[in-house]
Amino acid sequence: DGAVNEGVSFSRAKTQTKRNDIRQRVGVGDLLKLFHYMKPYRTAVIFVLLFTFFQCLSDLYLPTLMADIVDYGIVEGDVPYIWRVGGFMLLVAAGGMVCSIAASYLASKSATGFGKIVRGRVFSHVENFTLQEFDKIGTASLITRTTNDITQVQQVTIMILRMMAIAPMMCIGGIVMAVSRDPGLTTVLLIVLPILALAIFLIAKKGIPLFKAIQVKIDTLSRVLRENLTGIRVIRSFNRMNHETVRFNDANEDLTATSIKVNKIMGAMMPVMMLVMNFATLAIVWFGAHRIEGGHMKVGDLMAFLQYAMMIMFSLIMLSVMFVMIPRAQASAVRINEVLNMMPEIHDPKQPGETGVEHGSIEFQDVTFYYPGAEEPAISDISFRAGPGEITAIIGGTG
Repeated sequence: DGAVNEGVSFSRAKTQTKRNDIRQRVGVGDLLKLFHYMKPYRTAVIFVLLFTFFQCLSDLYLPTLMADIVDYGIVEGDVPYIWRVGGFMLLVAAGGMVCSIAASYLASKSATGFGKIVRGRVFSHVENFTLQEFDKIGTASLITRTTNDITQVQQVTIMILRMMAIAPMMCIGGIVMAVSRDPGLTTVLLIVLPILALAIFLIAKKGIPLFKAIQVKIDTLSRVLRENLTGIRVIRSFNRMNHETVRFNDANEDLTATSIKVNKIMGAMMPVMMLVMNFATLAIVWFGAHRIEGGHMKVGDLMAFLQYAMMIMFSLIMLSVMFVMIPRAQASAVRINEVLNMMPEIHDPKQPGETGVEHGSIEFQDVTFYYPGAEEPAISDISFRAGPGEITAIIGGTG
């Protein structure tokens, strides 16, 4: 019986894995579908975007002020101008800091509340499931979906509200400000940015499928662990501890190997990004020095251009992190929606019928029952009455 149960569990897990993989490929809108639970936090989200916009303006304005201090204060020896503009820079930086703190607080509050709502909705929905729905998904998978998957979506929601909002603003704003400082030097960016985007694309292409596989492997580990804990008395009775240890170690090592592999791939992203950014800095300084020597730009403009270039490339790195995390959250969203979209076959009536005067009595009249997928009924045309205080036993083929 144990071997049969293990074989059934393994076959069910493989079928569930295939179904999840298909849904993860086609379910593009599942993450957006979950976001309608954000409605109670619409006002907070609007303020997050507003504070993020002002923070972005502050970050974009600071290099311009620094360039003015260098060109008109330090070069010309105007100390009062340095103090005046420097004080204004402190005010702008303080304003950006306040906006950043407020946006982070509201984003965290909104995402955490969103996770609480989704978790509560999944839990209340699962409580209505029959045993058939539990068997379709699996108890271990339901635990993972209610905890790990919702946490993944919640964390990505925070990142979307912060990084996904500020990265495009920083990138577009940085390009505009860089062009305004020196259009000729932007040629370096036209060469560097495609290289950076290509490196991000190649790394993400290898890492994204592994992020999807991790969620399924967490399900497998949870299933093995749950079967071990719930059946510990039977396992000890039949001296199957070594067998269960091997099963757990296999699932654990599979998850660990996949996690290490994906972290190695994603770990290569930052060194590659920094290498490209450092070469871009060398190119900007090199060509900028020649333009300063030719009188086409000032020293302060070169310093501001360097900062805008760093903003543009860092915004691309932030977007790359999002493009890696979103597919993992998308995979989790598919699994969450699969639970929410599954309707239990047994429903409590909205208007239950009136019972008779006799309490505690159950009567069956010509009842036939099929198990799902069975070719023949388990019982056929059964009629009996179980009265209060009586002992009624039904003995099947196994009894």
